[in-house]
Amino acid sequence: MTIGISGSTPEQELSKLTSWTIDLNPITSDEIRQRQHKAQSLMEEHGIDALYLNAGTNLYYFTGLDWYASERMVGAVLTRDGTLFYIAPHFELGTLTDYLQIEAEIVTWQEHESPYEMLAATLAKNGITSGKLTIDESSPFFLVDGIQKACVNIEISNALPITQGCRGQKSAAELAIMQRAMNMTLEVQKAAARILYEGITTQEVTEFIDKAHRKLGAAQGSYFCIVLFGEDSSYPHGVKTPKKLEANDVVLIDTGCELFGYHSDITRTYVFGSPTDKQRQIWELEKQAQLAGFEAAKLDEPCGRVDDAARNVIVNAGLGPDYQLPGLPHRTGHGIGLEIHEGPYLVSSETTLLDEGMCFSNEPMICVPNEFGIRLEDHFYMTSHGPKWFTEPSFSIDDPFGNQK
Repeated sequence: MTIGISGSTPEQELSKLTSWTIDLNPITSDEIRQRQHKAQSLMEEHGIDALYLNAGTNLYYFTGLDWYASERMVGAVLTRDGTLFYIAPHFELGTLTDYLQIEAEIVTWQEHESPYEMLAATLAKNGITSGKLTIDESSPFFLVDGIQKACVNIEISNALPITQGCRGQKSAAELAIMQRAMNMTLEVQKAAARILYEGITTQEVTEFIDKAHRKLGAAQGSYFCIVLFGEDSSYPHGVKTPKKLEANDVVLIDTGCELFGYHSDITRTYVFGSPTDKQRQIWELEKQAQLAGFEAAKLDEPCGRVDDAARNVIVNAGLGPDYQLPGLPHRTGHGIGLEIHEGPYLVSSETTLLDEGMCFSNEPMICVPNEFGIRLEDHFYMTSHGPKWFTEPSFSIDDPFGNQK
């Protein structure tokens, strides 16, 4: 049996876990104001007069207001000169005020009124009747359409250069939160491996992982969880009807949690029993590809170079090429932070230059159709000296968690 796999029960493992988040602090109001100042600088650089932030992660990042996106307009506008105002339905005024972290004017609209015209009027009150308004890239079409029709003399553009320009580089406080979340999920992965037994269902494992995340201090449990056994592991995001665990199955577990809005995301793949020569070969190739991607992550180099380096290892071994199977069917990695997948991405076409504070998954999965898949996923962030792992990569197919290294 693979080292660190099986031999325990959910009850035993859960009894060992206590909260790891008691000493962890959320992002401060001072840091949020620093983000706004950086956004202002980027607006100056790009000739933008105002930035609209819709309910969701961008609104949370730049104001600290955690609000859900819906069919009603709720958001904020930050102007190039630093003026901030919120816009929301009038009946939400009391609740929204209670949630505010950064206080500013709240412009409200009644149900029969147009929030878009209210937005245009408030921009005009702040001296913006023409020029450029950049809109949160996550905004739904109906909202963009409404703003365009109300702001007839204002040029509308995508806010991505501003939002990603700020969010792409994490601060020390953000990295600390993400590091804790990653550590917690790796601990959950180790515990999940120990509860496996022949005949266990993916649902049982998923439920345990959720409980384990909660015990460690993730209040909402698992942000997501993918558990796959045997041939099912050859489908990157799973199958409709997952199988139970059998002897010598490949086990793929991909999961993460959320702390103060920031995410973890770790995948471990190993064998429940004894790996075949082919499973061992593909596992080692996957590890080599992951390491090649990591080593290719250099400051001021395009993000796409990481994907190229990982993919070349796989192609040079006779798999692929490109996205063909058996081989690597998707990009090597994604940015991570307030969203589990966010830009920039580690894909060959990505020209964004790697910079200090950027955070990425590194997961060049190898899929062998009708047999199995191997995905080793860890995350790294860019420092002034190059990439640094959040979590130490899987050690070997025989000892995936490095228990006897």
